[in-house]
Amino acid sequence: MVYYSQKYADKQRRERELAILKAKDLIANPGKYTQATSYGCTKYINNISFNKKTGEVANDSDLSLNLERIKNEEKFDGYYSIVTSEKHLSDKEIRDIYKGLWKIEETFKITKSELETRPVFVWTPESIEVHFLSCFIALLIIRLLEQKTNRKYSNHYIIDSLKKYSSTKIEHDIYLQDFRNDVIKDLEKIFNIDLSHKYLTLSQIKKLLNF
Repeated sequence: MVYYSQKYADKQRRERELAILKAKDLIANPGKYTQATSYGCTKYINNISFNKKTGEVANDSDLSLNLERIKNEEKFDGYYSIVTSEKHLSDKEIRDIYKGLWKIEETFKITKSELETRPVFVWTPESIEVHFLSCFIALLIIRLLEQKTNRKYSNHYIIDSLKKYSSTKIEHDIYLQDFRNDVIKDLEKIFNIDLSHKYLTLSQIKKLLNF
């Protein structure tokens, strides 16, 4: 299946233009760049190579812009090509599934980085199962909060806000609410709870937890 997207074409064109500008600057000033800092533009440069020890451009006198590659890439701007074995699906269904793959990739990223699914510091099968279950329940809660807030905030911002919302005991039975931001304020409205009080007693905190 092949289809065209003007939005994707514009994105590819912008990204290539930036890379070409960088390639032109490298050709004019090879001493400014190394193999690491030239990432993304070398494919548009003819005859480029790097010193394996220093990472510097090795043949700075023989560099030129790869106009043939640029012209060839331009022909395919905006085109998606999808190969699938699901022949019973319509073109729209195939495209919708493909467009949704980023959600799966993002989910793995969240569980690994934000929710710290790995590394696992438990050993028994029961403990491992509980660990992953708690991680996936946390993921489900975050996804629900994203929907409840109409995807106004990123999952990272929601998680970071919830982590920062805490209480500090300042004297007998009096706790200071340390943090409150736009995420917390929106959750107050969504769940109809009042988190605006700066000072709370332990009994008031328990009451909030049991709302």
